[in-house]
Amino acid sequence: MSIGLIGKKVGMTRIFTDNGDSLPVTVLDVSNNRISQIKKFETDGYDAIQVTYGKQHANRLNKSIQGHFANAGVEAGRVIKEFRVSAEELNEVKAGMKLGLNMFQVGQIVDVTSKSIGKGFAGTIKRHNFSSNRASHGNSRSHNVPGSIGMAQDPGRVFPGKKMSGRLGGEKCTIQNLEILRIDTDRELIHVKGAVPGAKEAIVVLRSGIKSKPGNK
Repeated sequence: MSIGLIGKKVGMTRIFTDNGDSLPVTVLDVSNNRISQIKKFETDGYDAIQVTYGKQHANRLNKSIQGHFANAGVEAGRVIKEFRVSAEELNEVKAGMKLGLNMFQVGQIVDVTSKSIGKGFAGTIKRHNFSSNRASHGNSRSHNVPGSIGMAQDPGRVFPGKKMSGRLGGEKCTIQNLEILRIDTDRELIHVKGAVPGAKEAIVVLRSGIKSKPGNK
């Protein structure tokens, strides 16, 4: 199915294989995903399901959002996300239905989307991986600097898109082709090999990999 899960980044740890290899993994909490709305082409112009995650006090929501969750018969959530699906997949789900970890399995290739850690204002070396100048031998206060940014009188300006200093991080990004190494069904945790964008407690979206190699599920 093209439906994904919304979760929370718990943190990183490692697991050991039978051969004794240590593999770094990111632990994702994808518990209590429930469908809050089903959108059909006849009424909404496209086919999709709306999934909510987390818990939210009703007094922190306006009347329209409270009624939206009440019509679906689900507990108010903190995060709402839509997943485009086919018309055939809509027949397999209904509003108020809980989505479980059986959508994924060990060894599957997935894509994880989240908001990266904000690092504030950064220079060109940290932001764009520029190389610094020499630390000695005639270099006078020109170590971690961007260098020349433009040309002479013609054209006499800096071209748009020039890599320069600026705000780094804090943007939505996706890491593709991550492998699921372990699924904890009791605690509804998924262990994904490698790093995932975002800090601890960050909201993540887990989908089946769109660039997975043939033979991978």
